[in-house]
Amino acid sequence: MRTHTLGHSTLTVSALGLGCMGMSEFYKSGSEAESVATIHHALDRGVNFLDTADMYGPFKNEELVGRAIRGRRNEVALATKFGNVRGEDGSFLGVSGRPDYVRACCEASLRRLGVDHIDLYYQHRVDRTVAIEETVGAMADLVRAGKVRFLGLSEAAPGTIRRAHAVHPISALQTEYSLWTRDPEDEVLATVRELGISFVAYSPLGRGFLTARFRTLEDLPEGDYRRNSPRFQGDNFQKNLDLVAKVERLARDRGVRTAQLALAWVLAQGEDIVPIPGTTRSAHLDENLAALDITLSAKELAELDAAAPAGAAAGPRYPAGSMVHVNG
Repeated sequence: MRTHTLGHSTLTVSALGLGCMGMSEFYKSGSEAESVATIHHALDRGVNFLDTADMYGPFKNEELVGRAIRGRRNEVALATKFGNVRGEDGSFLGVSGRPDYVRACCEASLRRLGVDHIDLYYQHRVDRTVAIEETVGAMADLVRAGKVRFLGLSEAAPGTIRRAHAVHPISALQTEYSLWTRDPEDEVLATVRELGISFVAYSPLGRGFLTARFRTLEDLPEGDYRRNSPRFQGDNFQKNLDLVAKVERLARDRGVRTAQLALAWVLAQGEDIVPIPGTTRSAHLDENLAALDITLSAKELAELDAAAPAGAAAGPRYPAGSMVHVNG
């Protein structure tokens, strides 16, 4: 397994991580037992970078990950997040970066995960009502207390990243990035590279769309949140299918799966980029890991750029209420 050291840290992570969100919420697939088995299989294959958050479940995903890594904690680079406020009933209650909230969330995450420290602690979304200096100051206190090792941000704007990094070194910036979400190429990637911050790419398979498994909306299970995602709605669905068909043809020419080609493209964008595709199935994990063995030529990269140029995906990434918290 190839590894990278994240940004301003001593944290060594696998070149491909595992996003655990879908094991507890949003995607309707897999059982908890299957998810735990997949995490174990990931660790066996050398995938040590596990990504969760307090809001997933809500709260249940950290417990699942905690159970899965029990007895194997020293094999794991463990990342979790705070900032998206959820009620016990699952309601979405906004975003908070208040220092007291930061401290309370960390204690709760440590308890659910069953660990004494978090390797990488992200602010999941930026609270525009609280100065980033206050939030990161509270996060830095957690580092000094030994409860957190390194800090990260998610979906933060370039100016916010700079201000945060001036308070305490930021080791990783997590943002959506894939062939159908190339927004970070505008300013974010240049900013983190200038500051020596690693980039963690979530949804590198476009919420599964870039696997070429979906042909109609009915291919998504009832209750799957993607049924309400703008890119899966109306005319957007067909336009995005047309985009994926181009990638699918290039994958066929190369003799690999569409998802593997899409992941290989993200990996080819730089050694400082770590994709964290999610899956609940060991077989899909193995398919994703095969992308690490794909080296794309300049011609193939140019063909993929032409097939899925920046801005080609139809529809925004999230519904309007969620998009306000992106690039904060």
